[in-house]
Amino acid sequence: MLPQAWRKGIGSKKFWHFLAGADIYEWMQELSDLELLRQYAEHGAEAAFTTLVARHVNLVYSVARRQTGNTSAAEEITQAVFVILARKAGAWPRGAVLSGWLYQTARLTANNYLRAEIRRTRREQEAYMQSLTPDPHPDADPEIWRRITPLLEDAIGGLGQKERDAVVLRFFEGKSFQEIGGVAGATENAAKKRVGRALEKLEAYFRRRGIASTSAILGDTLAANFIQTAPPALAPAVAAMAVAKGATASLSTLTLIKGTLTIMAWTKAKTAVAVIAGILLATGATTVTVKEIQEHRTYPWQTGKPNSDLLDRQPPQVRILPSKFKNSGWCSSTDKDGHEKLMGFGVGVKDIVEAAYQFPHPVRMKGIGLLPAGKFDYISCLPFGNEAALQAAAKKKFGVMARLETNETEVLVLKVRRSEADGLKPSRVQSPGGGSSYAGGSDYWRGQNMPIAAVAEFLEGALQTPVIDATGLSGQFDVALHKADANAGGDDTERLKQAVLDQLGLALEPATEPIQMLVVERARR
Repeated sequence: MLPQAWRKGIGSKKFWHFLAGADIYEWMQELSDLELLRQYAEHGAEAAFTTLVARHVNLVYSVARRQTGNTSAAEEITQAVFVILARKAGAWPRGAVLSGWLYQTARLTANNYLRAEIRRTRREQEAYMQSLTPDPHPDADPEIWRRITPLLEDAIGGLGQKERDAVVLRFFEGKSFQEIGGVAGATENAAKKRVGRALEKLEAYFRRRGIASTSAILGDTLAANFIQTAPPALAPAVAAMAVAKGATASLSTLTLIKGTLTIMAWTKAKTAVAVIAGILLATGATTVTVKEIQEHRTYPWQTGKPNSDLLDRQPPQVRILPSKFKNSGWCSSTDKDGHEKLMGFGVGVKDIVEAAYQFPHPVRMKGIGLLPAGKFDYISCLPFGNEAALQAAAKKKFGVMARLETNETEVLVLKVRRSEADGLKPSRVQSPGGGSSYAGGSDYWRGQNMPIAAVAEFLEGALQTPVIDATGLSGQFDVALHKADANAGGDDTERLKQAVLDQLGLALEPATEPIQMLVVERARR
């Protein structure tokens, strides 16, 4: 126990100058986080701040390491977070829980770091983090931990401050509900409810992204895996840099600190906007909402020029926003485990639904009249559950959902009527991965080194009727399908069918076949 006489003099500079040269750090463990922080802020007590760093370095390091998957990056982020804490110690928010503040600041700083890392790929991150997974708790689910790890910080970051604080205190510090209540200024029962609500929200968050679990399993999994031990030399190095307010920090660390402080200031500004918007709405002065303000923000991925390298550099997220671009385009990227990431600009809701349900047959969709108009930008780049997450986002944004259903449907069956037609010739270069096509001018369509399935796909889009390939043709073909004379009679559809027969030697015969359709319907509330 710290001697009572010493506790009475704990606020004096003389006392703390004495402590700096004494080996009594074990006595300091009796002091709360806020007492230690206050003594550092008011009296420059470096020993108090060093105790805080030792107490919480594993929390900050764990968050940074999970998000970056890189040991050196995690160490730099940890240094930056404690420098920020040292700078803000003199203006500590009333009622703030230090553990929760450190968690959120570590998350923001790690996100800031990832945005600045141009060449880092998410594939490397996932592989590295899997190698770091500790031995599982008997009640924990190692597969659940492996899948939620890349999403965990965004999930917890989306909780309210009180619930986030409760999660950190419960699963990082291992505190009882009574202890959590004491720190947070609440009753034991209230603390228990906060943790329970937080786990339920986390369960729902992961379920929307295709990861099914229960609150109990999530709790056990977090308790078993939440914290990773920082290198022994990190805490004293961090403390020395932090008490110097970053004077000895590298240029990259100073840049990281500046960026995080900017983000924190922006977060406060958004809170202020929300309060103002709420007041204005209550008085009937305006209908502007915080959601509308956020939708007008331009995100780093919104460049209007989709490419897989850009997509691979983005942190895990799923967003659908009103488009800022006239032209449309999209791209995809596949990681080493075969999980596809998607991004599009200036696309319609129909395109987003097709991407969300991985259904590449726009003609084979029913109920598209339910889809709203407009152009949108979207991104879906989670390590797991991209399709389910994009489906959930589309349901929330547009109020629609879809399901696959096999129905007897009127189709056109593509068959060979005449071989060796002038417009359909085997390609000289038989390359399954090659091929190019275009349409316009005097041509319905031209294609080089294309499979016959590509011809069926073109015809399906042009005729707006499902086309079934029954030709039995294999290999690659050069295709030249010229427009028919408009004076030849018949409507556009009949002229196209006749051109296919005359020039490609292929017939399109009507039939009724069971085919799979994507049925769009209003989302159930």
